[in-house]
Amino acid sequence: MANVDAAFGYRPVGKVGSGVNNGGTTLYTIGDDYGTAIFKGDHVMQSGGYVIAGTASGATNLGVFNGCFYIDPTSKKPTWSNYYPADTNVTASGSISGSTNIDAYIYDDPYYLFEAQCDGTIAKTDIGKNTDSILGTSSTVNGLSVTEIDSGSEATTAARQVTIVGITKDPENDDASSANANWHIMWNEHVKFSSTGITGT
Repeated sequence: MANVDAAFGYRPVGKVGSGVNNGGTTLYTIGDDYGTAIFKGDHVMQSGGYVIAGTASGATNLGVFNGCFYIDPTSKKPTWSNYYPADTNVTASGSISGSTNIDAYIYDDPYYLFEAQCDGTIAKTDIGKNTDSILGTSSTVNGLSVTEIDSGSEATTAARQVTIVGITKDPENDDASSANANWHIMWNEHVKFSSTGITGT
């Protein structure tokens, strides 16, 4: 049966070893006026002490974005958003005094398990291998990511972002013989785990 083609980024589904998953995030900061949008479910990195958007094959992964909070520079209102709008300047002239932070909530535990859709076909024999990300154009309407895992880069090579752990239990997306199946993954390259990655099996 064909899988439902509807990418949603990296969605947390548990912890390695069935550890307790409380859905917790850690508070980080996005630099004022940062020029790239970040969406719920996007993987992110860290640079100069700030959260930045992840890249398709970068090694210094921090975690997965779960929204942000800031004082909107136009409305002057406290704002929660599924996504960070590019070029948000909270310290612009006329902004509320002291509103200098854009708070980002990140699933940063390197032992989180995530579910992600594949952009093509990955075989069950690829479980244990590593792969990278495919970035897409996400929606500012719902603020959700469309990042997928790359069906063309799975390998035992250490230099890949995530490790394929298994296939989803979702009956609408569990057909490994068809494109766009959902897979469970964990970090292979992570700043709190191993930024050089571990060879896959």
